Amino acid sequence: MTPPPPPPPPRKQVLLRLDPAVYDALARWASDELRSANAQIEFLLRRALTEAGRLPGAAAPIRRRGRPPKAEPDGPGGPDTEEPTGGGAG
Repeated sequence: MTPPPPPPPPRKQVLLRLDPAVYDALARWASDELRSANAQIEFLLRRALTEAGRLPGAAAPIRRRGRPPKAEPDGPGGPDTEEPTGGGAG
């Protein structure tokens, strides 16, 4: 059995002061994309850094919401390896 991976480093916390109208627009945009305002800010900052060629290669990917994906089964016959059953004409 392999040991679990080490925990990720703690995330940096930043205090950000915004004009209320800017925050409201950002929060609406985040809601439209099913993100929190914080996740939307990080998404936009990463996109701007990427476009400017300044995103460090060591930057961890954005965390996905929800539970982590289940491990894939090792053997045949797992849920991901089954052929779909056809119910169409023919």
